[in-house]
Amino acid sequence: MGQTAAVSAFLWITVVSLAAWCWLLLGQGFFWRTDVRLPRRREPDEWPPVCVVVPARDEAAVLPASLPSLLAQDYPGRAEVLLVDDGSTDGTGELARELSRRHGGLPLTVGSPGEPPAGWTGKLWAVRYGIESARARDPEYLLLTDADIAHAPDSLRELVAAARTGGFDVVSQMARLRVASLWERLVVPAFVYFFAQLYPFRRIGRQGSRTAAAAGGCVLLRADMAEKARIPEAIRQAVIDDVALARAVKDTGGRIWLGLADRVDSVRPYPRLRDLWRMVSRSAYAQLRHHPLLLLGTVAGLALVYLVPPAAVAVGAGGGGTATALVGASAWAVMAGTYLPMLRYYRQPLWLAPLLPFTAFLYLLMTVDSAVQHYRGRGAAWKGRTYARPGAVPEEG
Repeated sequence: MGQTAAVSAFLWITVVSLAAWCWLLLGQGFFWRTDVRLPRRREPDEWPPVCVVVPARDEAAVLPASLPSLLAQDYPGRAEVLLVDDGSTDGTGELARELSRRHGGLPLTVGSPGEPPAGWTGKLWAVRYGIESARARDPEYLLLTDADIAHAPDSLRELVAAARTGGFDVVSQMARLRVASLWERLVVPAFVYFFAQLYPFRRIGRQGSRTAAAAGGCVLLRADMAEKARIPEAIRQAVIDDVALARAVKDTGGRIWLGLADRVDSVRPYPRLRDLWRMVSRSAYAQLRHHPLLLLGTVAGLALVYLVPPAAVAVGAGGGGTATALVGASAWAVMAGTYLPMLRYYRQPLWLAPLLPFTAFLYLLMTVDSAVQHYRGRGAAWKGRTYARPGAVPEEG
């Protein structure tokens, strides 16, 4: 009797999982679709001035593959690149100057802001320095882009045209991350898939929607909106700075847009699971606002949505009942089906889709590890600095 009751209870849990997937399929902004690209745009009669701000801390390994693409931007208006060397110890600043001398193109200025004061994350202190330096050039737009992001030659003009045509204060593109190693194939497409599930791109650009997010590697921001929304002062403690920036702009009445990029790529490698683990765990608990109840809810939600379906198939095949196996297989099929578009976008084999529960389990462990590191006092980290709690003084690590 007890075993029958347990099987029946698990069947109902599996039914709830299938219901959750039906809702995610149809009710979560069609997050799984990958057709949200730069909106329709036309070239302006007069191209506005732009300053490109690149915060860079120990980025000598990736600059040769990224910075020349910024310097080579085919932009009809006035544009220049401001690289902020944030306390690098690997010669990032001098390498940037050498690349500029070698490749030419847009003018490059390299500056250094010094160590961030208490209450600032290092990256946002560097962004502040870059924006302050840009104000002397009186740009209409700021392109905030990371040092590992390579842009197609027409990237800047396409971003500006989209912002002008659509009346957007922020136009952001989710750069295509590198997918080369086995672990990158398993983890990276799922990272973007999970992000889109949390922040459906269609809702972000919709007027009246509360959903707000951006992708920090490529954010075109109106300079007057940066001043109005007090960017970056208003978000100076944010570890997940791109989402915080989008929220600050939207709360100020600005319009934002986020979509997938076609020719904006990250060149940073994450060849080992350890590298990807650090990328996710450094900010996962910050995403949950360092709240234990949100952590418990997230772990339970991940288990229900991603782990129950394959477990139900295994239980059903082991004698737990045909109904359990069928319901679990149905939920697993919907899950895999929603993952296929992202795999196509990343040009990965479609047989990876059924492995999504395994990847979700890895993300569950990364999230728990993020919380463990937080309570051990390590907290989030960026380029050798750790932030044990909001407002903490950055520590060198």
